[in-house]
Amino acid sequence: MSIVESVLAQVPEPLRSVLIRHRELLKFAIVGGTTFVIDNGIWFFLKLTVLESKPITAKAIAVIIATIVSYILNREWSFRTRGGRERHHEAALFFLISGGGVAINLVPPYVSRYVLDLEVPHVERWVQEVADFMSGSVIGMLLAMFFRFWGFRRWVFPEANARPRIVRDDS
Repeated sequence: MSIVESVLAQVPEPLRSVLIRHRELLKFAIVGGTTFVIDNGIWFFLKLTVLESKPITAKAIAVIIATIVSYILNREWSFRTRGGRERHHEAALFFLISGGGVAINLVPPYVSRYVLDLEVPHVERWVQEVADFMSGSVIGMLLAMFFRFWGFRRWVFPEANARPRIVRDDS
């Protein structure tokens, strides 16, 4: 029994049926949560140290690293039974869709910092950091997530059951 199946077995009905029916979306969300932690950890590390004067560049670097991790986890876990394309074509489309996601993700923090002037010296440091988090890590990430899920299913992993599901016997 896989980890997801053992967790789902603990969830009461009727929620379990909904989660099983949307298992792919659930896995995508777990990968998203993992890459959210990676993205924000790298972003805050960079923008509070070596890229303090370049928060958008720091965010772009963090998103790119998280996107690479996302490809590996989504291909091998979330969408492991989907496919229909040669791997190099699939990877190119994944990174193209993800590039669109990066652009979408960067718009809210850019607007926050440079259009709304939510940066020091116009506001206090804590206001800047809250605005950065809300715009880049909540609003931008959510917009990019919806775009990526739609794009991945539509173009990157278009065919359901294109790759056989490996059933492991852990006896």
